[in-house]
Amino acid sequence: MRFRVGYVGWVPHPAFLETAAQDPALEIVAIPMGDPGAMIQALSACHGYYVMAARDELPGPLHVHAELLARLPNLLVAASYGAGYDTCEPRACTAAGVLLMNQAGGNAEGVAEHAVGMMLACLKRMPEAHAAMRTGRAQDRNALLGRDIRGMTVGLVGCGHVGRRTAEILQKAFGCRIIAFDPYVEPGVLTALGITRVPLELLLVEADVVSVHCPLTDETRGLIGADAFAAMKPGVVFVTTARGSIHDEAALLDSLNSGQVASAGLDVWAQEPPPMDHPLLAHPAVIASQHTAGVTQQSRANITRIAAEAFSDIAAGRTPPRVINPDVLPRWRERYEAALGRPVT
Repeated sequence: MRFRVGYVGWVPHPAFLETAAQDPALEIVAIPMGDPGAMIQALSACHGYYVMAARDELPGPLHVHAELLARLPNLLVAASYGAGYDTCEPRACTAAGVLLMNQAGGNAEGVAEHAVGMMLACLKRMPEAHAAMRTGRAQDRNALLGRDIRGMTVGLVGCGHVGRRTAEILQKAFGCRIIAFDPYVEPGVLTALGITRVPLELLLVEADVVSVHCPLTDETRGLIGADAFAAMKPGVVFVTTARGSIHDEAALLDSLNSGQVASAGLDVWAQEPPPMDHPLLAHPAVIASQHTAGVTQQSRANITRIAAEAFSDIAAGRTPPRVINPDVLPRWRERYEAALGRPVT
């Protein structure tokens, strides 16, 4: 029996289909956007679901939650399009015996470069200069006095694949001191990379630039709120290429207006794309992008190839890497063998 993988609408890069086509054990099912009931019906015949990772791009009924899983009795695995998995509920997957995996690391270079680019733009006050020039206002260049990043302390909230690559760029190119808050990374791992692990409270006080690189979970939702912004250094630069809703947008706006935060680079939003009248989009000290940090040719090719290879691993009876809910593995292996008639290692 071939391992059937369904996706809704589109895939991020042709590399997914090209890589999957090389494995005769895989059958890829394209499910056109349309009536949710019809899409779910098509998906119900699939063993795997390749899931859009952006919340607002995927219709709510197709998010991987308990209601959908109850209608997909054949589903064995769900894989997000990228490192994030906002459209999937890990606990619901575990309860249903469904393996959840992501493609962490595949877009690390693209996202890290984007984050560093936003830091530099903010410190050089490019958003303010651009806003002034577009309105035709005469501007005293001295009023746009910027700062060099060399030697600054950069605080990373989350230090996985993207955070570590961001740190490497900043260390090697600019001699930055890197501090990081990440309770899930062993201190020795960060020490070996020249990164100092600190509590979040200390990071907020010491960092000249704060950059967010953690996933959106129950634990991180609202992590950077009014109290966090108030604790930061006056004149701090705030950058996030992680996920919307980790930072409080209203609190950030207040901090920008007060001058507590000098400038912000925002690639992610609570609603994506944000409404055109969003006040942060109109703020002269904000540089904005539409969750495009990882939308590069190389990153998209990497994450889709990784996903196809993971589905091939599963089709061949191998446990894939990058499992989000490892507690499900014993039950998942039982379901796999019952469904496909062969064991998985």
